[in-house]
Amino acid sequence: MKRSLLAGAAVMVIAGCSSVPNAQRVAQRQAAYATAAGAPVRNFRFFLPMWSWEPLGSDQVVVYTRPKEAWLLDVPGCTELPYANTIGVTSNLSQVSINFDKVITGRNQLACTIRQIRPVDIGKLKAVQQEQRQVTAEPRRD
Repeated sequence: MKRSLLAGAAVMVIAGCSSVPNAQRVAQRQAAYATAAGAPVRNFRFFLPMWSWEPLGSDQVVVYTRPKEAWLLDVPGCTELPYANTIGVTSNLSQVSINFDKVITGRNQLACTIRQIRPVDIGKLKAVQQEQRQVTAEPRRD
């Protein structure tokens, strides 16, 4: 019993340590997309298939409708979003609208209502990401 508790505690500590870089990566991605996102809009045109998508925690997802067209969707409390392998987005007459359409994260999960939509400026996003990657090089001291 004692060994299993210690083993469980060790696994939790290791898991906690390994999630720190992921949390930092997600925070950087959220900041980059927030900087590149424009003013909120009520809806956007959406034709299948979806080009790609990226979860930004359990409250936001980026949906790429084309290679150079992306939308930042706020979906508060969408707890399964970070773990989803695929998602779906509902639409009505090829329009995705706030407070009406939803992000679907899985077969048995509840759909998450889209509360805010912001267009993403892909050029600005790439510039912000490039800034985040900059490294300051210093000569080694012998």
